[in-house]
Amino acid sequence: MGELKAGENQSTGRLSNLEALRCVAMMMIVVLHFLGKGNVLGDLSKPEVSGYGYAAWVLECFCIVAVNAYMLLSGYFLSTSYFKLSRLIKLYLQIWFYSVLIGMGAYLFGIYPQEEFSLHYVLTLIFPITMGHYWFMTAYVFLYIFMPILSFAVRGMDKKQFILSLILLFTVFSLVKSILPARVEMDGQGYDVLWYICVFMAAAYIRKFGFKPYEKRGMSLILYLAGVLLCFGELMLLHMVYIKTGALEHIMKISIEYNHFFPFIASLGIVGVFKELRLPDGFGKFINRISPYTLGVYLLHENLGVRYAWQKLFGAADIDSAGMLILRTVEAVIVVFTVGIIFDSIRNFIFKGLNKLLGAAKVYILIKEKVDNVDKLCITNGQNRD
Repeated sequence: MGELKAGENQSTGRLSNLEALRCVAMMMIVVLHFLGKGNVLGDLSKPEVSGYGYAAWVLECFCIVAVNAYMLLSGYFLSTSYFKLSRLIKLYLQIWFYSVLIGMGAYLFGIYPQEEFSLHYVLTLIFPITMGHYWFMTAYVFLYIFMPILSFAVRGMDKKQFILSLILLFTVFSLVKSILPARVEMDGQGYDVLWYICVFMAAAYIRKFGFKPYEKRGMSLILYLAGVLLCFGELMLLHMVYIKTGALEHIMKISIEYNHFFPFIASLGIVGVFKELRLPDGFGKFINRISPYTLGVYLLHENLGVRYAWQKLFGAADIDSAGMLILRTVEAVIVVFTVGIIFDSIRNFIFKGLNKLLGAAKVYILIKEKVDNVDKLCITNGQNRD
């Protein structure tokens, strides 16, 4: 992956094949939220599971790679960049915009249950990172705050040191929980910054030293499919063990947790698959135009105010066959992704307008100068260490 030049669009400097993966990963995340929060997945605690219930679990296993793949992409690009306070502020303002606007809008329009409205709900909207409104964004923001330290480590380590660090990280935070027939007390199931430090370091290693499976055409696809099949196989095996013995219920779904080893190797595989893509120039430019808005898709549909409501629009509760499952899932993905992209492009337009409007204000100018100075200092110090 050190040679990731395949889909680069020279006019934009963006890797359109990896940007395409960013879009696909976000679509997969929509699938996961449709299946899980729409109660479409079959109940594995019962001996009888419908055909479409099993089909939903197959879809779940194919898409469980999405979050790790999205973070691998972020880590790949962030690992060679420098910390910028301005980037952190822009990200926080984007999160805050969605958190407050959509959250309060959902309450005012009756989408969020009136009886569940509380001070905790309001505080979650106003303080989205510290209150964990979006768990992924909380982990991502903390990861970005740690980035100066991580980047320093990445630049300073040779290959042997890097490999040793990765072995230790993934043994502690992935392999141990993947093989023990019991819950690890410290296991965050991949919903925390510790796991995404592991993923970030893996992406940084790949960018710095490459990854052998990516050097052979087809190996990445095998890695992805093997990871998916292993996820589903372990899921079904533990399901059968529970039905026959009543044991291991607490780890029945462990193979579809983000920090389990199977989803992680599958995510490495899907990144390699997209590395091999050659996108037509026109399509590549289109992908590069919409990919910066993919985060808005997540911030919109996963807002606490609508998190468990939008699935009803696509008839999640009415699914009674594998064919209907596919149809409703595809409909949900297309609509949610499209609306999210459009909404975030509008948000970006508003932010640019506000930036121009506030540009003449003395306070705004002073704050901007201070932030720019911090950015310059961080970049200069980073370059000096290089």
